[in-house]
Amino acid sequence: NVDLPRSDKHSSHEAVNNKTRFKCCNCLSQCLVIAYRSFTDLRRGHPIFSLATSLASNDFLIFKLDASDLFELWVRDKNAEFALQDYKLNTWNAICSTWDATSGIIQLWVNGKPSSRKFVSSGFNISEPMSIVLGQEQDSYGGEFDINQSFIGMISDVHMWDYTMSSCEIQRYSDELSFTLGNVLNWNALDFQITGRVLIEDKQYRYC
Repeated sequence: NVDLPRSDKHSSHEAVNNKTRFKCCNCLSQCLVIAYRSFTDLRRGHPIFSLATSLASNDFLIFKLDASDLFELWVRDKNAEFALQDYKLNTWNAICSTWDATSGIIQLWVNGKPSSRKFVSSGFNISEPMSIVLGQEQDSYGGEFDINQSFIGMISDVHMWDYTMSSCEIQRYSDELSFTLGNVLNWNALDFQITGRVLIEDKQYRYC
């Protein structure tokens, strides 16, 4: 296990078989909010965040599609596609996704700009043991990875909440201002395992 005591760290994924696996308790989630920052020059499709349970391999998946502005979000093996114009290569992008189990509504935010809201799956809480992986997609609970989908780049500030957040809170995260740290995943205190050439290093800031 590795602990990251400070928020000025990021992980670099530099080979096609890399992944970072988080250890998480059984979490009853009626709402999920997931936020992270990533930096890459990848033009092909790749996953960033993969949450699998024994009931669904894509219980929550954030996947960047080949097209420059398209993302695919999956909840309980059902998906919706989102087009956002503010995503850019070779710069830090702040990504946030929100899902409400009661309404089934999901939404994606890129660099503080919201997408339209779409329906994917409702009436199901994520209450089974979770396997959470960065940089790879789980095609089964904790396994069946495709090396051709691996993320190559840098990831930082991964947080996960099990309650809804206001647009102002999401904006504060995107702008790197003070925000409430994740109560399910907290980048400042993670319990995780790494596979492949994953480097933990100081975060590269936009400004000196």
